[in-house]
Amino acid sequence: MSMAQRRFNSEVSALIDTMVTVVTTDNKKYTGTLVGLDPENLNLIISDAKDSESHFFSRVIISGNTVARILSTQKAFDLRGLAERLERVFPRMVKLYEKEGFIWVMDRVKVTEKGVVEGSGPAAERVQRVYMQFLQEMQKK
Repeated sequence: MSMAQRRFNSEVSALIDTMVTVVTTDNKKYTGTLVGLDPENLNLIISDAKDSESHFFSRVIISGNTVARILSTQKAFDLRGLAERLERVFPRMVKLYEKEGFIWVMDRVKVTEKGVVEGSGPAAERVQRVYMQFLQEMQKK
């Protein structure tokens, strides 16, 4: 698999559990949460979906050969902004791995756009509180 293919698969996989609008080749639109994806053929499963005529579906399975576009309807997570915020709380103890999509704090707490994913104890709890406050502020914007 080429670097471009890996990057493509990574970008599409990052859309899992986010709101998307899928436009099909026959110009139908479905908006909902992307819950399933087959990166080989781009088959998709969308939950809590609405079509362009406002019909509601609990699950829609869309064949990859009919997918014309996948549009992310959520604002991208500002990992760099979170790292800067954490740096104010933990000076010189924050490492941002932007391409990999995570931040290391104190070389023992790993945080992603989903919150603390590795680490425990008071430091991890403090990182999680900073993360939650950051999320709340981003949602107000």
